[in-house]
Amino acid sequence: MDTIIEERVDRVEIALERFINEMREFKDEMREFKDEMGEFKDEMREFKDEMREFKDEMGEFKDEMGEFKDEMREFKNEAEKDRKRMNKQWGELANKLGTLVEDIAAPSIPRIAEERFKVEIEYLAVRVKKKKIEGLPEKEWDAIAVSSDTVFSNYTKTTLRAKDVDDFLEEIKIFKGYFPEYRDKGIIGILASLYIDESVIRYAEKNGLLMLGIGEEIMEVLNSEGFEAVRF
Repeated sequence: MDTIIEERVDRVEIALERFINEMREFKDEMREFKDEMGEFKDEMREFKDEMREFKDEMGEFKDEMGEFKDEMREFKNEAEKDRKRMNKQWGELANKLGTLVEDIAAPSIPRIAEERFKVEIEYLAVRVKKKKIEGLPEKEWDAIAVSSDTVFSNYTKTTLRAKDVDDFLEEIKIFKGYFPEYRDKGIIGILASLYIDESVIRYAEKNGLLMLGIGEEIMEVLNSEGFEAVRF
């Protein structure tokens, strides 16, 4: 009987000891869990602070993007204004180049005619238009200057090429078809430009044309020394 009781007591003690050990382990685990939860809580607090900072940064970024958008809108408006201003200036320049013959070349012809050919210009006209005549198409001459025995026919471009020389020579051939009143007068062809390549000047000289370009007297003769213009 006593032996049975002792065995039961031993089992109870063993169970109690096991329970105590388990409770001790559980307590340790709970302590570790509490520490981990503390660390997690600290991490969450840091995350919350980081998110608050991120939110603030996003707010600043949003403000900066708003300012950038406003700047881009202003830039776009300024660019559009500049484009319109440039288009206007280009248009004005194009119109100015279009009146180059009236502004520069034509007014110089009477002076050059007197200096080079010792004749006085009696009549000067710019942009002379002629309707169709005897099968010839409607045509316009840049400038015509008339003296007692000579007609000076002027063709002006911002830049002259060899082809322009050829085209002008063709115009001179049909000149008197449009102006029969000058049938008894000689024709001197004058090419004028802001810039003329030396090779074009030499080519025009071979064909007897007078060349005018920008010089000390606004427009001056560019032909070689001693050049004699051909009377067509």
